Amino acid sequence: MSLDKQPNQKNLIGNKQEQDISVIDKAMQETIELSILYDFYGELLTENNKEVFVDYIFNDLSLSEIAEDKGITRQGVHDIIKRSSKKLREYEESLHLVKKFKTIEDKVNRIKSIIKELSLDNKEVSDGLLQEMNDLADDILHDL
Repeated sequence: MSLDKQPNQKNLIGNKQEQDISVIDKAMQETIELSILYDFYGELLTENNKEVFVDYIFNDLSLSEIAEDKGITRQGVHDIIKRSSKKLREYEESLHLVKKFKTIEDKVNRIKSIIKELSLDNKEVSDGLLQEMNDLADDILHDL
């Protein structure tokens, strides 16, 4: 074997590790997304679906563990999780509560930043900053 092939093998190993990390990151992002959606819309799921979803997403139980506990098949658990996930995403597509919450959170954080800026400057409050704070407050009230 030539020396040229060794770096290629290392690149393949490196790429494989990067792909694994990417898959893990994607799975983690999906879990975070589903947990946020559940916080907003979880009460709209049936009691059984809520229990299965919470066990899988929040309690980190395996499909087998949940299936044994509920007396159903692993496929049944998988189907409940998929249906519940789909339903939560549909609720967000229709109601946009998570999106609205994040928008309001951003605006409130901007108001806090302006207030901090004003307190650090210890200067007379400019009309521009006051107007921006007023506009942000109006936007928040409108979004509610």
